Amino acid sequence: MILKPPHPQQRNATVVDVARRAGVSAMTVSRVINGSGKVREETRKAVNAAIAELNYTPNVAARALVTSREVRIGVIYSNPSAAFMHDFLIGVFEEASVMGAQLTLLGGQDGRPPPPEAIHRLIASGIGGIIIAPPLGESRVVRDPIHLAQLPMAVVGGYARDAICVRIDDRAAAYDMTKHLIGLGHRRIGFIIGNPGQSASEDRLAGFDAAVDEAGGIETILVQGDFSYTSGLLAGEQLLDIDHPPTAIFASNDDMAAAVVSVAHRRHLSVPEDLTVVGFDDTTAAVTLWPPLTTIRQPVRELAAEALRLLTQEISTSRKVRHPKCLLGHQLIERQSTAAIAG
Repeated sequence: MILKPPHPQQRNATVVDVARRAGVSAMTVSRVINGSGKVREETRKAVNAAIAELNYTPNVAARALVTSREVRIGVIYSNPSAAFMHDFLIGVFEEASVMGAQLTLLGGQDGRPPPPEAIHRLIASGIGGIIIAPPLGESRVVRDPIHLAQLPMAVVGGYARDAICVRIDDRAAAYDMTKHLIGLGHRRIGFIIGNPGQSASEDRLAGFDAAVDEAGGIETILVQGDFSYTSGLLAGEQLLDIDHPPTAIFASNDDMAAAVVSVAHRRHLSVPEDLTVVGFDDTTAAVTLWPPLTTIRQPVRELAAEALRLLTQEISTSRKVRHPKCLLGHQLIERQSTAAIAG
């Protein structure tokens, strides 16, 4: 397993970090911090040890303010990857349970924004701020009415001048994965691009191109996808139908990579002996198929939790603040879907 150390730009530890280190749920961490509920002494010691190791400091003032005002946070989402949204919503719900915030969810379909009237109803419902999950963070249809209402908002996985931004360095992550494939000896590599017009898609393609250009002598075949499993099936068929198919395929997310593995199996190709396949995100989709995927681990739960924490901080100040841009680290996780070129 290849692990890339966190990005040098460090962040404060979150309750999700503490829970993961102690091997318990975020709710258990909350009980230990607040001294509420029944917690075994052994568990309490493990949580306190994790808190000390990570130097975690609960945002008591922000938590008390949220609770006293019963502030509600809206979450707008529409992602074609069910695995990604599962991890995202767990992250935001766990952090909300610690902060005492109430969540109101508003979903779109297949990556499309919810209807404008639904967004306006959410804004008018008395919420204190809004978290926007990818790929909607760069949608003006979503952001403009929130901005006009002067509501604090946090964008996950994208860029926005008028909002808190929490993301990873997609370009560097894709660069690392492409270098890994080249290091295995692959010289004919297919790449499935993500949703058009989404900055994460553009950054991942840019990272792929940078590694290819740096190495030289690499043949590439690009196919458009949209982050959905269905688009991965179509892209996999296109890549494997050509006269000289790639020996490795890098899909811009795990759902599309899992679809490519399915296409390979239908064609009686062995992964990774006949075809190397890699993905991006490290969602549950990466480990619920055979072989499990080599992928980039994007800390989806932590991204969601950090967005809620920063948004709560902004709400608690009751004044305009400079919007932070938070960059979390990524990891390259090597599993059984990759192999070196024979010979």
